[in-house]
Amino acid sequence: MNSLQGTIVDIEVSGQLSLVTVEVHPKTFIKAIVVETPESADYLKKGQAINTLFKETEVVIGVGESFHISLQNRITGTIKSMDKGALLGKVVLETQMGEITSIISSSAIDQLKLRNNSPATALIKLNEVMLAKL
Repeated sequence: MNSLQGTIVDIEVSGQLSLVTVEVHPKTFIKAIVVETPESADYLKKGQAINTLFKETEVVIGVGESFHISLQNRITGTIKSMDKGALLGKVVLETQMGEITSIISSSAIDQLKLRNNSPATALIKLNEVMLAKL
């Protein structure tokens, strides 16, 4: 499980849903959608220290400068290590916040021409991010 610590900097509420923005590093944000509101969950408040958690299987790896897709959670880094099996591979990205691990297909590693020490971006859907109070 990937885990990045941060601080809640914004909360948007619609019905019983909250879109929570967490600053995990200066000018680096992770957004999460949760089925709670500040009225139903005491940890949902600006300034609250929080852990963002997301599974390795939910991290998409991208390379290049521009991604024309809707994923808003984007963290750039450098590929620290890879372990490629017959079907799946484990890619570890070193970022300013620490390591982020992704499990992707071995064919995707080949298609993207991923190499150690090359730049890459971790992309995570906001509905795949969980929040845990510190």
